[in-house]
Amino acid sequence: MLFLNAAAMAINLSKVVEMIWEAWLTVIVVVACFVALARNRISPDVIMMAGLGVLLISGVLTPKQALAGLANEGMVTVAILYVVVTGIKETGGLSWIVENLLGKPASRSHAQIKLMAPVAIISAFLNNTPVVALYVPAVQDWAKRYKLPVSQLMIPLSYASIAGGTCTLIGTSTNLLVNGLLIQETGTQALQMFDLMWIGVPVTIMVLGFVLLFSERLLPDRTPAITRFGNLREYTVEMEVEAESVLNGRSIEQAGLRQLSGLYLIEIEREGIAIPAVSPNETLREYDLLIFAGVPESVVDLQKIKGLKPATQQIDKLDTPRHRRCLIEAVVSDHCPLVGKTVRKGKFRTRYNAAVIAVARNGRRIRTKIGDIALHPGDNLLLEARPSFVEQQRHSRDFLLVSQLSESTAPRHDRAPMAAAILMLMVVLVGFGWLSMLKSAMLAAGLMLLFRCTSERLARRAVDWQVLIVIAASFGIGSALEVTGAAGEMAQNLLSIVNGNPATALAAVFLMTALLSALATNNVAAVLMFPISVATSQSLGVSILPFAITIMIGASASFATPIGYQTNLMVYGVGGYRFSDFVRIGLPLTALVGLLTIFLVPIIWPFIVVPGK
Repeated sequence: MLFLNAAAMAINLSKVVEMIWEAWLTVIVVVACFVALARNRISPDVIMMAGLGVLLISGVLTPKQALAGLANEGMVTVAILYVVVTGIKETGGLSWIVENLLGKPASRSHAQIKLMAPVAIISAFLNNTPVVALYVPAVQDWAKRYKLPVSQLMIPLSYASIAGGTCTLIGTSTNLLVNGLLIQETGTQALQMFDLMWIGVPVTIMVLGFVLLFSERLLPDRTPAITRFGNLREYTVEMEVEAESVLNGRSIEQAGLRQLSGLYLIEIEREGIAIPAVSPNETLREYDLLIFAGVPESVVDLQKIKGLKPATQQIDKLDTPRHRRCLIEAVVSDHCPLVGKTVRKGKFRTRYNAAVIAVARNGRRIRTKIGDIALHPGDNLLLEARPSFVEQQRHSRDFLLVSQLSESTAPRHDRAPMAAAILMLMVVLVGFGWLSMLKSAMLAAGLMLLFRCTSERLARRAVDWQVLIVIAASFGIGSALEVTGAAGEMAQNLLSIVNGNPATALAAVFLMTALLSALATNNVAAVLMFPISVATSQSLGVSILPFAITIMIGASASFATPIGYQTNLMVYGVGGYRFSDFVRIGLPLTALVGLLTIFLVPIIWPFIVVPGK
């Protein structure tokens, strides 16, 4: 019997040692990932997958646990939402958001409040992931149009969505998760839909106020390259106001034609009369000829404005629908058979099935009508053609260089009402709880493809795989913290110092929840901390409710790292951020939210002594 007891003790001891070893390795991997992310020398997806690979190869995680993030509902939802957003984008919906919801900002702070206030309100009633997914490309266009540093807008966008989600019970999945655990523990419905507003609204006001006051000093000011460097290729582009255009009767300012970055309106030609030095108050009319000068990237933005089309009649003669064409740059070689001939007499469209939109020579614009320009070797041509033109002419002797401009397909404005209806359907289905976010997103994506709001090719290209890989790997690493007991051990050690004081225990719960949320994910942090908080409240003889509320806020206070919350990951690369950018602005913000939570929660939900304790 003694021998058996000794053997059992030895087995238990070996398991403890093994668990300690796995836990320590997990902590080391997490720290190493954080250091590598902070150094910003390797892309985040490579770092996170390397960390996950170490945990898998070492046996800390099974293949099923390591790869579970790839099948995680949140990760898959983000992937599908990229397709939904593409449908909105390709039908011109983003331009509507920029013009009607965001508008023209008077300053950087004004731009931030115009962005954050509606996002916070919407996020209180909708999952913040689709809200951010829809706003990211719209904010990119908005920043470009009004020459705003996108790095001053993307983190505020994410933070506003996170803060708004704390205001209602359905604001985030974490709130619903903790509420479900609370019902399971107490057997009663302790929280109603808007109960969290008592803490969520002050938190949201603090987050928005902090960003407005300190973002200029704490966030980087990284200006897009197009505004920092001159572009050697400057084109003159002629655009015509279409018949019955929405621009008819609008001023140049109202039409947004003076805020196009890298593009300048030279003059308007109306009924054969030129109007130079165009005033912002000049009213547009049908068939006005607008002459712009600018870089090719800005011509792409011009092509997407509803009610304008290239003035050349050649585009109407192409055998491909306009929504299937794109803008292509080509450099004329000295072997081109059209050298010395004008675009019209050389029958460029007939020969290449492409329309010349603009010509640049030696980096300067040519003031002659497009059809009357005689082509020279080295001329830069801006063409509208099918994407297949690139493959057909890439190795041709007629052109030295052929390249497609990204995202240069003209929007399908006729499909915009359908895309908007599909988006609203998704919002209603989620808002009323008739379908989950994943199912609603899948339905919306399918409808976008079915009703041709976007194409299969663009839908495949829309997915940002780097973001998805980082999200999936984060779930795996967070799972390692859970299964090895490292997260629970850290939480227990922190709570062991509260000395029977409920207020100190509440502070410890917030601190540990926020820390776990930064290391893993908000839902993992909530699941780990809830049973610890239950045990703590029972040992103190007080209600679990203030601890549950604190967990909800602490899990959502994922401001200090990009990997703690999906919306942070979604804006990480788009804003050109480094890991340290989140730490610099997010750490003090997390501390302030923590202090506010610890102060308000006991007032709103007091530490009621449980009978019998």
